[in-house]
Amino acid sequence: MRGLKDKVVIVTGGASGIGRAVSGRLAEEGAKVAILDLNGDGARAAAGEIGNGARGYALDIVNHGAVVAAVDQVENDLGPVGGLVNNAGWDKMVPFLKSDPELWKKIVDINLFGPVNVTHAVLSKMAERGAGRIVSVASDAGRVGSTGEGVYSYCKGGVIAFMKTLAREHARQQITCNTVCPGPTQTPLFDGFDPDGKIKTALERSIPLRRLGQPEDYPGMIAFLLSDDAAFITGQVISVSGGLTMNG
Repeated sequence: MRGLKDKVVIVTGGASGIGRAVSGRLAEEGAKVAILDLNGDGARAAAGEIGNGARGYALDIVNHGAVVAAVDQVENDLGPVGGLVNNAGWDKMVPFLKSDPELWKKIVDINLFGPVNVTHAVLSKMAERGAGRIVSVASDAGRVGSTGEGVYSYCKGGVIAFMKTLAREHARQQITCNTVCPGPTQTPLFDGFDPDGKIKTALERSIPLRRLGQPEDYPGMIAFLLSDDAAFITGQVISVSGGLTMNG
C-alpha cells in the first residue's frame, strides 16, 4: 500500500492478538513499528519477530505521564510518528447489575482514557507537522451493544465518537481519524470468557460467514486506513464482523 514504507507507526497492545497481527502486517508493508504494551517483554519479543527495525516498549496507557515519555522515546528512536493504532483494550464479561465500581473504573481507564492519553500525546506532534493517520480499534459492541459488556460497550462507543470529533477538528491539517470495529474474535481474552466453548458455538451460528474473527482478519483494513490510499477517508466507522452487523 502506498505511503507505508518507512512510516513510523505506534501500535498499542501489539504484543499479542489483533495488535500483534497488525504490527506484523505493517512491518511487511515497510513501516517502522513501535509496539507499546503493558507486557514489555512480549512487546520486545514481537518487535524482534516482525523485524524491519521494529521496537518494543513497556507502557501502561492509563498513565498519561508515562505515555508522553514513551511517545517522546519512540520519536527519538525511530523518527516522527506518522501513524497511530489505538488497539490496547481489556474487558471482563459480567452482567451490568452484577458488576461494581472497581471493575467499571478498570474498564474505563484502559478502554477509554487509555486511547485518549495516547492520542493526545501523538496527535499534538502530528498537528505541529500537519500530517498523520490515526486508527482506533473499537468494537461492534460500541455500535450495537453486547450482553455482559455494558461498560465496555460504553467505552467503545465513546472511542467512536472521539475519533469522529478529532476527524473534524484536524481535517485541515490533513490528519485522518477512523475507527475499525471488530466483531467477536478468537483471542486469549475471548477464550477467557468462554472456557467451555458455548459462546463460540452460538456465535458461529449467528455470524453469516459462520466463524469467529481471527486476529489476521483486521490488519489489511487497518493498514489501508493508515496508507496514502485512504487519504480521503476520515471520520468513518468500519465493521469487520463476518456480516454479524451490517450498516451503511
